[in-house]
Amino acid sequence: QVQLVESGGGLVQAGGSLRLSCAASGSIFSINAMGWYRQAPGKQREWVAAFTSGGRTNYADFVKGRFTIARDNAKNSVYLQMNSLKPEDTAVYYCHADKVRHTPTGYGNDYWGQGTQVTVSS
Repeated sequence: QVQLVESGGGLVQAGGSLRLSCAASGSIFSINAMGWYRQAPGKQREWVAAFTSGGRTNYADFVKGRFTIARDNAKNSVYLQMNSLKPEDTAVYYCHADKVRHTPTGYGNDYWGQGTQVTVSS
């Protein structure tokens, strides 16, 4: 099995910054993409950013220019640097690992972290 453990959430004032980290551990041969989602109270979970196995980064429009995703393949880790935070960024942020292969020929499964709370005060 694979576990994703997030850290770095907290309370910050509007305009401030936070850096989220996520480390995957367990039986891992390869991971396709790693990324972040978030879920605000009363809302559906939404995609925030992704870092593909090919090195491409993608961002939701509402975070472009403010958030930066990074990945360390050697550590099976992904990071999210969040700058210029707004109160509407308040949510539980979830790490996601796409198509985690346990063997070279395996299909791969998706995994989620437990979530880390980010609260931005106005």
